[in-house]
Amino acid sequence: MSSSPGPKRATYQDLLALPDNVVGEIINGELVVSPRPAPPHAFASSAMGADLNQAFHRKPGGPGGPGGWWILDEPELHLHGDVLVPDLAGWRRERMTTAPSTSAFELPPDWVCEIISPSSVRHDRMRKLPIYAREQVAWTWLVDPLARTLEVYQLDAAGRWVLLQVFGEDSGESVRVQPFEAIELDLGRWWEGIQR
Repeated sequence: MSSSPGPKRATYQDLLALPDNVVGEIINGELVVSPRPAPPHAFASSAMGADLNQAFHRKPGGPGGPGGWWILDEPELHLHGDVLVPDLAGWRRERMTTAPSTSAFELPPDWVCEIISPSSVRHDRMRKLPIYAREQVAWTWLVDPLARTLEVYQLDAAGRWVLLQVFGEDSGESVRVQPFEAIELDLGRWWEGIQR
């Protein structure tokens, strides 16, 4: 009696074969395909990236901000067989002194941000967060541009996510958010122009 083979595991060639108008990831051997971000997602991601890059994507101690980070939009992460594409990710420069010469990053980031939507919330929370925890990503932000909220998670010593803060429209104009608490962030800028 022979057993039937399990489902075929996705390969990187499967990702390369996808059209340009989608985002592909490989999670636990499964090819996961998502549409390109909708306008609310793109508005929030662009504003966040601009704010964080202006202050942090520079050498530490230089003019214009505290620096000390590499902040990137949609980097491709190759993490022990999983291929993830967070909306934003950041590496402390002391951990990643130069960018890799490959098309993907094998060093897990120190911080990731996923911008969630009704179609992606389950995927981001249930499938991607456990992988980020396994890879010891210290911080995760979940941003919901329609609900206008920011959830801040930190990984504890046991490898579990701890919800530290939730910010929304009632949090005030400017907030300090870990791990970028060196500056105030204007969350209202992230939602500007987004209709509910």
